[in-house]
This record gives sequence, C-alpha cells and structure tokens, in this order.
Amino acid sequence: MVEVEIKGKKLANGGDEKSRVWRWRLVGAVIAVLLATSLIPWRHSRRFSFLPSPCRCSEDSHKYTGIVEDCCCDYETVDSVNGAVLYPLLQELVTTPFFRYFKVKLWCDCPFWPDDGMCRLRDCSVCECPENEFPEPFKRPSLHGLAKDDLICQEGKPEAAVDRTLDAKAFRGWAVVDNPWTNDDETDNGEMTYVNLQLNPERYTGYTGPSARRIWDAVYSENCPKYSSGESCQEKKVLYKLISGLHSSISIHIAADYLLDETTNQWGANLQLMHDRVLKHPERVQNLYFTFLFVLRAVTKAAPYLEQAEYDSGNHLEDMKAHSLIRQLIHNPKLQAACPLPFDEAKLWQGQSGPELKQQIQKQFRNISALMDCVGCEKCRLWGKLQVLGLGTALKILFSVDGQKHPDQHLQLQRNEVIALMNLLNRLSESLKSVTDMGSSAAMDGLVLEPSSKAINVIQRLRELWMANWWKNVPVSPLS
Repeated sequence: MVEVEIKGKKLANGGDEKSRVWRWRLVGAVIAVLLATSLIPWRHSRRFSFLPSPCRCSEDSHKYTGIVEDCCCDYETVDSVNGAVLYPLLQELVTTPFFRYFKVKLWCDCPFWPDDGMCRLRDCSVCECPENEFPEPFKRPSLHGLAKDDLICQEGKPEAAVDRTLDAKAFRGWAVVDNPWTNDDETDNGEMTYVNLQLNPERYTGYTGPSARRIWDAVYSENCPKYSSGESCQEKKVLYKLISGLHSSISIHIAADYLLDETTNQWGANLQLMHDRVLKHPERVQNLYFTFLFVLRAVTKAAPYLEQAEYDSGNHLEDMKAHSLIRQLIHNPKLQAACPLPFDEAKLWQGQSGPELKQQIQKQFRNISALMDCVGCEKCRLWGKLQVLGLGTALKILFSVDGQKHPDQHLQLQRNEVIALMNLLNRLSESLKSVTDMGSSAAMDGLVLEPSSKAINVIQRLRELWMANWWKNVPVSPLS
C-alpha cells in the first residue's frame, strides 16, 4: 500500500480522494481534447497565420462579377488573366537588376507640417545601396532626350482630346524631363539615393498612430474627397478611385507580411487585418480592380515605347531577360484577346471645362505626391513615393500626350518612371491575387476560418476552470 500526502492528509490508494484525483485527470484530458479539436480550423485554414480574434470571414466574402465600374473588362477576366499571365511575368520582371533599383529622395522636409512620425521597428528603416552595388549605367546622365525647343509644358497647356495611340518612332532613349503630375524633381540627382527594392520589401513596419492617420486624412479630405452618389464629374471619381485602390493595395501588403509576434520575430499574414481594412468593404476591393486596370492600360498604351527602350544595367544577360519579359507582357495574346482596352481614357476631359478640370486634378495629385515627404517611416516613404510616381507615370502616359492634335508631341519617360510603373503594376497584381486566393481558400475551408467569439469565450472559461482545479488536485507523487 502506497500512501500519498494531499493537502496534509495521508490517504490510502482506495480512498475517496484517489477517485477524486482520477476524476479531475479525466476532466483535464477531456478539456485538452476539446481545446485541440477547437483549433483544427486554424490548422487547416490555409498558409496564413491567424491572430486569435473572431472572424467569420467567408460569411462576409463577396463574389465580384460583371464589368469593373468605369472600365472595359469584367472581374472574372481580370482574375484569370492576372493569375495566368501578368502575375508570373511581373514577379520575374521586378527581380531583374534594371527594375530592382529605384532612385529616390528619402530625406525631404514635409512641406505641410513638422515631421513627428516615429517608427517602432527596425524594419522601418531602408537599406541604401553602396556606390559599388547599383548598376554603373544608372550613374551616367542620359545621353538621349529632346532638345530644349521641343520641351512642352504639359501642366500649363492641357488638352481635352486624348489620343489612344503612341508613335512607335518617337522613342529617343530615356528622357530628362520632369513629370508634370508629381512633386519630386526626378531630374535632380543631387539628393537622390539608390535603393534595392528586393532588400526593402513593402511590409508592416509598426508605423501607426496620429502621424500615419494624418497622411491619409490629408490625402482624402483635401485632395480627393469621396464623391457623392450623384456625382456626375467622371474625372473626380477617377482620382478618388485611383487613390482608394492604391490604399487598398498598400493595406493588403501590410497585412500579408505582418509581424505577428515581436518576441519571436514571427512574420506571417494577418488575415483579420486584411479582412477589416479591405475585404469586408466591397467598394475598396472594386477600386483596387479599377486602379489595376487603369495602370495596365497605361502600360499597354506605352507598349511601342517600352518595347524600344534601353534596359541597360550593365548585366547583359539579365537585361536581355528584362526586355524579353516586357515584350511577353505587352504582346501577350491572352491579354490582348481577353482585355484589349482595360480602360478608355478618351472619354475624360471632354467639354469646355476639360482643360481647367485637368489642371485642377493635376494639382491635387501633385499635392498627394508632396505628402509622401511627410510620411514618418522611411520604408513607408520609399514605397509611397514609388507607387505614387508609378501612378503619376500612368497619368502622364494617358493624359499628357496628344499625338493626333500635336504630331510633334511625343511621350518621353524617365528610367525611374518606368521602374516605378512596372513595380506598381506588380504590387497591384499581387494584391488582386491575394483577394482571389482569399475567396478560393474561404470556399474550400468552409464557413468558419476562426472560432466565433462565443466559442472562444466557452473555451476560455473551460480553460480557467481547469487551471483553477487541476493543479490543486494533482498528487505530489505518482500512485502505484
């Protein structure tokens, strides 16, 4: 007979206390099984890592069908073409040396208010390229460009009519003219630094709070306020939808690469954040599709220019690869057959007020570009500047060249503009794929991707009861 001491009592194996101990062991085992079973939806819910918060995501999922508003393609076609053609090509393109290095002004004073942004994480900082890393041809000034008498001030002379074609013979190398749609002087190399985008991914940085909110508040309230349901001005609607779509894409990338646990440095997808910020708002998802098609239209319109451009990073094999990928993208038969005109820019700036309205919206977008200097997080500022420049380049391609009325007016792009444009298209393509994958995964995994709040409360209560009673009823030595 083995005796054990529990709470100062000596009891025999056959006593009532022994039965009580075994009952608690049985209860503990059952609760452990229940806890493990309750976590099954997490383990089988796809490759994402979830935060422990209630979210019945698939109940809020929205199947997008029909034509994307104000565009010429439907949602199903966009998803199909993006997944089969654009996404794989762009993923490979942006890793080539030519499209990997971006020239940017990282340190500029905010023109609107004192910079008070602070980042909590080291991931907020940008790793700049040493002199010997970025391509040698990037250091040389452009030898090509238009003569001074050919320069036309687009900002002061907007035109109402829009030409959908670009003269294939107009290419004269990388230009040195500034972009009338953006604030930064891209011709000023003195304050520029080169950044390897592959080493500085767009992700969560810990940049939150009033400083971050103030940027978006200024963007929307002062430069592209949300239009009313009865708004008849198509141009104002376009600007808002472009910014909203870009905002949605940025939010998706932050949620897709999120610091889930600072103590263990665990990174993964924060599905709850992605759902709350974008996926449960159909308008934001729709604007993401709109922005993607708008930028894609700019790339397809600039196809003759992009095909003849000089992709020179000093690495001949990689530059040939970049050129080949560009040609595959702009001449892809699946893309041309499925969505030949992603967005019809010719219907904008019509009527007598067209030129004045164009100047107004151009000024508003320049202000948005200038706001990127007020971003208090260095890495956020990098990707903000790149994507706003990419969007400004798309606007420049679609609205700042009229080859029909002015035959001497040719599209001229800076190398940095093309790099920004293609990286932006890749960012938008990734965001669309995330939206598509989320819908497929939700349907495959069933209705519940995470326990409901009621289930979590029940589990938590059972756990508390177990912890309160289990340890005080366990014997101090094993029974034989």
